[in-house]
Amino acid sequence: MPSIEAVNLTKQYGAFTALSDLNLKIEGTKCVGFLGPNGAGKTTALKMFTDLIKPTKGQALINGVNVHTHKKKALESVGTLIETPEIYSSLTPRESLTMIAEIRGIPHAERKKRVEEVTAELRMEEWIDKRVGKFSKGMKQRICIASALLSDPDVVLLDEPTTGLDPRGMSEVRDIIKGLKSKNRLIFMSSHILSEVSDVCDEVAMIDHGKLIVYDTLPHVTAKFSGGNNVVEVGLVRPVDTQNVTRNIAALPDVVAAEKITDKDLKISFIGGLAVQERLLSDIIKLNIGVVSYKAASSELEDVYLKLITATL
Repeated sequence: MPSIEAVNLTKQYGAFTALSDLNLKIEGTKCVGFLGPNGAGKTTALKMFTDLIKPTKGQALINGVNVHTHKKKALESVGTLIETPEIYSSLTPRESLTMIAEIRGIPHAERKKRVEEVTAELRMEEWIDKRVGKFSKGMKQRICIASALLSDPDVVLLDEPTTGLDPRGMSEVRDIIKGLKSKNRLIFMSSHILSEVSDVCDEVAMIDHGKLIVYDTLPHVTAKFSGGNNVVEVGLVRPVDTQNVTRNIAALPDVVAAEKITDKDLKISFIGGLAVQERLLSDIIKLNIGVVSYKAASSELEDVYLKLITATL
């Protein structure tokens, strides 16, 4: 089971503390959002997990191995995208990825296959032999993510992977990250975009001023800091009438309130954790109202975020 762990991880630059006694253990195959404002210490932590910078004290462990004392062993099953690496504009994705595969030590006989596999995984087959210089930022970011997947890693570390992209590019990269979750990987993704974390991640670790504030599942975080109620957003394939919402959904066990956001979008407040959320989805589907999406409400995470970050100022 893949894992990453910070043990009293601290980084100081003179009198400035970028990261302060971070203790965080994440296990299993899932996507965890590393959430916090700019300057909170997210990139610093990720750089210590990849041995790009040394900690002042503490340990960064990947799959139980200390990154700083046994770097090669710790990082052999890790793919990373830290900040925004540049790609030689005169190369094609095939050439760029082949060069990176060689640097990563992938055997010569396997390189062509791995390059084509990650290109297919990121839906880039038709661009594999075109020059990178003419690509959009979103396409370049796909190549960077592909480079992180070349060694078929168990752990993937992504540092704000949608930064600088337009809305379409952001959406494409988020869809790609969702696809990575199906490959039994542990994805640790830093971000300061709340809707992105709500849309992509299963759990959230929130950090501010170099300190961990909370780590838990999204439903538990929103329930703990929002008066005990969880909120989910439900998308429908067809319009639903208000009477149906208030009479049938609001009457379900543990539902506190149900309201229409639009004709095809609902917001449902309920009491309970993941078990209740799972049962609620089953109950709503049985109503045959055309459910096509079901997720924790991004606005709830925003409320929690603002409450917690304000409390640390």
